[in-house]
Amino acid sequence: MLTLKSKIREVYAHPLGRDFVDKILIEMGKPAWFVDNPIVGNLTLGGIKKILPKNKGAGFVNTLLNLLNSEPDTPDNKPVPSRPAWWKEAVFYQIYPHSFGKNGASCVLRGILSKLDYLRGLGVDAVWLSPVYDSPNDDNGYDIRDYYKIMPEFGTMDDMDALINGLHERGMKLVMDLVVNHTSDEHRWFQEALRDENSPYRDFYFFRKSKGKPPNNWSSVFSGPAWNYYPEQDVWALHLFSKKQMDLNWECPALREEIYKMTRWWLAKGVDGFRLDVINFISKTPGLRDGDTVIGTFGYSGVEQYFYGPKLHEYLRELRAKAFDPYKAFSVGETPIIGIRTGRLLTDDYRRELDLIFSFDHLTPPGHSRFDIYRYNLSYLKRVYQTHLNADLGHGWNTLFFNNHDNPRMVSKIDPEGLYTIPLAKLLAILQLTLRGTPFLYQGDETGTCNVKFSSIDEIADIESKNLYAELIKNMPAEEALKKILTGTRDHARAPIDWEEHERQRDTEDSVWLFYRDLIDLRRSSRALIYGDLEFLRQRDKKLLSYTRRLKNECFYIEANLSSNKGRSRAKHGAVPLSGNYGKSADKELRPYEARVYSF
Repeated sequence: MLTLKSKIREVYAHPLGRDFVDKILIEMGKPAWFVDNPIVGNLTLGGIKKILPKNKGAGFVNTLLNLLNSEPDTPDNKPVPSRPAWWKEAVFYQIYPHSFGKNGASCVLRGILSKLDYLRGLGVDAVWLSPVYDSPNDDNGYDIRDYYKIMPEFGTMDDMDALINGLHERGMKLVMDLVVNHTSDEHRWFQEALRDENSPYRDFYFFRKSKGKPPNNWSSVFSGPAWNYYPEQDVWALHLFSKKQMDLNWECPALREEIYKMTRWWLAKGVDGFRLDVINFISKTPGLRDGDTVIGTFGYSGVEQYFYGPKLHEYLRELRAKAFDPYKAFSVGETPIIGIRTGRLLTDDYRRELDLIFSFDHLTPPGHSRFDIYRYNLSYLKRVYQTHLNADLGHGWNTLFFNNHDNPRMVSKIDPEGLYTIPLAKLLAILQLTLRGTPFLYQGDETGTCNVKFSSIDEIADIESKNLYAELIKNMPAEEALKKILTGTRDHARAPIDWEEHERQRDTEDSVWLFYRDLIDLRRSSRALIYGDLEFLRQRDKKLLSYTRRLKNECFYIEANLSSNKGRSRAKHGAVPLSGNYGKSADKELRPYEARVYSF
């Protein structure tokens, strides 16, 4: 157990301590040696407490100790061969139903069904379907009103059954979003709990009494306090996201059993697995203590009280044992803030928790938030990959993605002017389909879709963006606030698909679509590109990402110019070019953002 006498090097050796300190260093723009050196490493936590301001130091150090001592386990650091699994070999494709479209069908689900041959032709093995449950749509379906019903605008349960069958008939699998950190405030459980303080559903949520102010200082991810006040009942209720997304209390055994029952119901219908929305938030620290003010400056006030709660592992093991394992279901968790080592504790095979997690470290470079105006530098992506992709030592596995429904398009973050859209889209495809991990494509990736050219806040539907805009205009001109919103809004990824463009690219030589299809075919034909060893080369070169994939007698060399300037190829004599975003080439000069795949 760590105490005030523990040294910084002991904190840094702790899996949660290492991840926690690394996150702070990233936000500060400082390298690891800033703390991983003899001088800082020998400082004690008690000494740090004395250095910090009196009104902040004690609380920060005590909070840190409580957090670290809640995790007694350490990852297994003995390298092992990776176990084969269908989801390691598969290519996933995320569908956001609000913007996927009916495609001439009677409803969205039938529209998706009509596009399954399109997806199969691309090479997709599994579909991740964002929420289609009944919802008032405050957060586009992530506020669920009834887990057992389909949102009317998407179709009926018969339509859902037809989609499941259609996928399985084509040899494809279905992964649904499982949103169980919160429900809509219109869910029957919450309505009953609010109506009757003696209802058994009262324990399903976090209701608290507090005179004149919220029960604690936690802030919502979607801006403002994380508490709703209900004057008729004189009670507060917790919501970490929108005011209509009420957090569930996983401490309640009856709630957990309801969740497991619902999960088994969907698996019995034929669903093959789940993507678990913000699943690491389900365990809150007992007492819902105030958030530390120092930690709050790096993100959201109170986040340290729930991003890695004391019973997280217990709940995940129970969910897997009672719901997933009987159906051999696949699971991938959305886990904001979770780092490399705590991620391994969530996904190591022997721990029986999750199969995969989504790490978001690569999406936003140090010192920036999603709503900051900046140009993404691919050298940061190289740094993250070199740190992350071999860190599991064979015990876990990686997810490879650049886009999802919550982030602006990566090609536009790198190249806002759109000068290199096609080469960049293909470069990202090469990385996604030749690095070690499971690729998750997001709708539009296969055509190089860019950000939308919004011009007014009235065009924005995203509740997170609208709430943030309302906060920003209190302290800055509306024009400046709008620029920030248009930089980071989730609506860039949620715009309707241009199906004419998709169909055009299927028949166009050298299109992004055909490039993805051919790379997926290459990956499927090679065990080395899936299970082979990954070795990064020229690791200090900020302009070139190069690596090999090897398995037995099969070997690939991949290189990518990470800048808009020309570069130099480092391919060895005799390497045979297989693919490239400017065509197959063995020239010594690399064009802007040129990427190539060789065999040798």
